[in-house]
Amino acid sequence: MRKVYHYATVIEALKLLKEKGFEYDYNINDQEIIDNPDNFEIEHIYRYEGNSNPDDESMVYGIKSKSGQKGVFVAGFAANSFNGADKILIDLSIRDFS
Repeated sequence: MRKVYHYATVIEALKLLKEKGFEYDYNINDQEIIDNPDNFEIEHIYRYEGNSNPDDESMVYGIKSKSGQKGVFVAGFAANSFNGADKILIDLSIRDFS
């Protein structure tokens, strides 16, 4: 089962994912996730919470496509921050933990 990791900063999570080969930027290419959500699997989830404000929470996803492309997606966790790809990744996360 995949674990959710907690790190001091989003930058630290991105650095560690890059060391594991997750270099593609799905934030820039989020339409790929929106158009074909079944082509992706979440391999890592990193969660960051700000010390003073719950609205500072972020999620960093380590995503792998069926073709083997590894990349990251960073999402804010405020209720109003979700776009199409954010919602799909949340659904993928829930499905993978089921």
